[in-house]
Amino acid sequence: MTLVLGGARSGKSVFAEGLAKKYNDVVYIATAEVKDEEMRERIQTHRARRPIDWKTVEAPFHVDAVVSNLNEKVGVVYIDCITLYITNMLLNDDRENLKQKQSQILGEINKLSKACRESRFDVIIVSNEVGLGIVPDNALSRVFRDIAGSANQTLADEADEVYFMVAGIAQKIK
Repeated sequence: MTLVLGGARSGKSVFAEGLAKKYNDVVYIATAEVKDEEMRERIQTHRARRPIDWKTVEAPFHVDAVVSNLNEKVGVVYIDCITLYITNMLLNDDRENLKQKQSQILGEINKLSKACRESRFDVIIVSNEVGLGIVPDNALSRVFRDIAGSANQTLADEADEVYFMVAGIAQKIK
């Protein structure tokens, strides 16, 4: 398992795509949902860069089940990205309080980590490092930052390799 971390526009996806291109039978798990025109354009940019023979699975929720249920020939699963996955779960319509959501989301990250660890194929995961900036000014943003930080720690602990992207340059940190 390989984890690729970095800030916004740091080159995470391009680097991870380069790693994935070394494999045959790539399954790309996209966690993004089209909610507005700007996100639609981002998704189109990512799609345009991907080789046509990669299988894409759109999975805004239950990524662990997608990984566990892959039955076809798979060389590598590439998941992009964990912070969007967290956002999907944090902002879905159920009315749990933030503390309950935090616990539930971290439980989902643990399930995903276990599914990746137990898979018969390699896994590349992309996630944003969001803890290097200022303390957010509202509770929802602080909870998001805390969840993302905990999720990244969980995934990094399980990963065989961890890269941190800075200005398009990959720094291997594990």
